[in-house]
Amino acid sequence: MAPAHRFRAGTRTAAAATALALAAGTVRARRRLAALPLLDVAGPYDTARPPLTGWHLITAPGVTADEATLRAAVDHAAHEGLRVLDLIPARLDAESALGLLRLLDPAAHRTDRGAPGHGAGHAVLVADEVHRRAQLPGRLAEAPPRSAADLLRLLAELKEYAPDATGWAIAPGLAAPAPDPGRRAEELRARGLPPVLLSAGQLAGLALLLKCLYSAPRWGAAAAALYWLQPALVAAPARRLRPAGLARTTVARPLRSVSTALHTLRTPPPKAPGAADAPTRRAAYTAELAHGTDRFFEPRRTDCPWCSAPDPVVRVRMPDLLQGKPGRFTLEECRRCGHVFQNPRLTPDGLDFYYRDFYEGLGGEGAALILGRMNGTYRARAELLRPFTTPRAWLDVGTAAGHFCNAARAVWPTTRFDGLDMGAGVHEAERRGWITAAYQGQFPDLADRLTGRYDTVSMHHYLEHTRDPFAELDAAVKVLAPGGHLLIELPDPTSRIARLLGPHWLPWFQPQHQHLIPVGNLKQALAERGFTVLAEQHGAAHQANADFIGAVALTANRLAPDPHAPWATAPATPGRRAARSAVQALALPCYGAAAALDALRTAVARATDGGNAYRLLARKELG
Repeated sequence: MAPAHRFRAGTRTAAAATALALAAGTVRARRRLAALPLLDVAGPYDTARPPLTGWHLITAPGVTADEATLRAAVDHAAHEGLRVLDLIPARLDAESALGLLRLLDPAAHRTDRGAPGHGAGHAVLVADEVHRRAQLPGRLAEAPPRSAADLLRLLAELKEYAPDATGWAIAPGLAAPAPDPGRRAEELRARGLPPVLLSAGQLAGLALLLKCLYSAPRWGAAAAALYWLQPALVAAPARRLRPAGLARTTVARPLRSVSTALHTLRTPPPKAPGAADAPTRRAAYTAELAHGTDRFFEPRRTDCPWCSAPDPVVRVRMPDLLQGKPGRFTLEECRRCGHVFQNPRLTPDGLDFYYRDFYEGLGGEGAALILGRMNGTYRARAELLRPFTTPRAWLDVGTAAGHFCNAARAVWPTTRFDGLDMGAGVHEAERRGWITAAYQGQFPDLADRLTGRYDTVSMHHYLEHTRDPFAELDAAVKVLAPGGHLLIELPDPTSRIARLLGPHWLPWFQPQHQHLIPVGNLKQALAERGFTVLAEQHGAAHQANADFIGAVALTANRLAPDPHAPWATAPATPGRRAARSAVQALALPCYGAAAALDALRTAVARATDGGNAYRLLARKELG
């Protein structure tokens, strides 16, 4: 085929794919809109009763609700067993409605405990007990919502406090102000979306439509018509939403889209989280680093901490590719048993320094975002017990903010889940109701007071962080009742991809991971403590994006560390800032290729039962 013919065929294919994607998106939006309940404002309500007894309505500036709407909202929430209800104005503008319906699947998100709390950003009805647990009385008195973005962030938080009791409804009597294009970037960030990438993608999509119209007129015209008419196709026949100015919005959609995207691209980014505390934080790190990093390391050991064999060999050396803090780290491998360990090992003070601002503080939001997107993995872990037992009392060790326990409640709704962690996030998990009891501290130190209290203990990507894995396993023996089950998931240091990617293999996770334990070693240690291994998974435990996407992220961070980080040893000059932006931009196509490789890698791992991690389920025998 001649190059011109191949080009035209490719253009027709792109135009057809664009038209089909737009058609599918339109059908999906209509289906989701049909799933949104419409409040019955004409229902038979007790007008003698105050409409908000036991409830609180939180609104964005300029949003008002009449009494009939309040009564209908409270009645609907009580009838459906909801504790949080996002109210969507029936007159919500068409573009905002389409944007919401791209993110929100009302039927699925209603029962999905791990689904994000997307909403319209206008009004939220909150039950009194959730209002108290989220500590809103004092917070809202001090800082009420000042914009729709504030309300979007609040709803995302409230969904965590009512993970299976959050709902959405269209409120005909909710009066809302006109949309403000100037706040689009802020609202996108509040939804956890990147404004620059989305706006650039929107402009690229419009350019693709123009190219399709020129090079493949039939399919291009179909795609352009679908894009142009989408607001009317979704909203007009639905009889639920009645967007203001729907006809004008539909006619002017391309021009409005270009204008809004360009305006968003010109909007300067906000100050980074914690910017107000940046000078104090930087001064603290500068003072700490003035003494160097050598004091954070113990003397190098000459034998294996697992089997005591002498003369381990270097497996990999690397700097801190996660945060970019100063220091270099070495992982060595035992010649006899294959155990991989950090050598020299960090001291407790060193661990405190390198963990700081990762899971909490500056890095807390990013860590929560990643942990919140692993719902499928959490459920798979919990499902592993189904053929063997019905857990009654479960302790999740290293629970962080309790994301696993939240998801596992959907698998085991009658099980009591408790959590243990070094960080303060474990108490937030208790306030959310994701765990029943929170324990903050070292597991071996707390084991005596928990002796025999649990029939299930889990350690998911926890043992590799500990200084003494044997002490952690001994603690699990104490805490478990006879016949109880221990579930462990760990990165697999024998993974072939680990050797291919070298220091850029994400599961090395330096400087946090102290020990990477081959599965044979762990099975032997469990047997020595009276456990019988019931199930072993490798492919099913594979972490989907930890290989190639992780390698791109670590490489980009290595080439251009964040110059604004408070521990940065070089000033944030314009050159360093530009280099950081350039590297991040050049990495974007690499992420696309890495995603394709990771998808292939995951499929192979599932098929061959060989991945970058493994799970073991073991039973503590009665003897």
